[in-house]
Amino acid sequence: MAVGKNKRLTKGGKKGAKKKVVDPFSKKDWYDVKAPAMFNIRNIGKTLVTRTQGTKIASDGLKGRVFEASLADLQNDEVAFRKKMMEIMTQEVQTNDLKEVVNKLIPDSIGKDIEKACQSIYPLHDVFVRKVKMLKKPKFELGKHMELHGEGSSSGKATGDETGAKVERADGYEPPVQESV
Repeated sequence: MAVGKNKRLTKGGKKGAKKKVVDPFSKKDWYDVKAPAMFNIRNIGKTLVTRTQGTKIASDGLKGRVFEASLADLQNDEVAFRKKMMEIMTQEVQTNDLKEVVNKLIPDSIGKDIEKACQSIYPLHDVFVRKVKMLKKPKFELGKHMELHGEGSSSGKATGDETGAKVERADGYEPPVQESV
């Protein structure tokens, strides 16, 4: 081998250096996705598309994309449902007292009323009242309280002289009396 310069080392210069990393999101634009005019809410969301570069056009990147959207989100029915539900529930609670409201909640007649009223918006089925929350404590009236528990004067008979009846067991067993608990 001849003594001289090593051409391979001087020629390459930056042979081992890496390329500068470019963020792929810096080359993309946000586009709005819109629903047809027949829906109340037109704007569905946004999507990313690579910018137009040379012969590659950005709008071609959007063609053929399929977006999934809920029909309820486009028609804004949820607000109408809630409005009708609140209307019916407040009307039931304001016109009736606590005992009547509880008697309507047990067979779920309020849920059936809501179901009938909302049929014009969307055909619902199996509407139930899941939770009842008392926002304001009612005034305590002893007469109404006793009436709720079947011990009021409106129940028909006086409760002062009622006594329990002794029940005899068939086998004659009597449990022992405990001295401490």
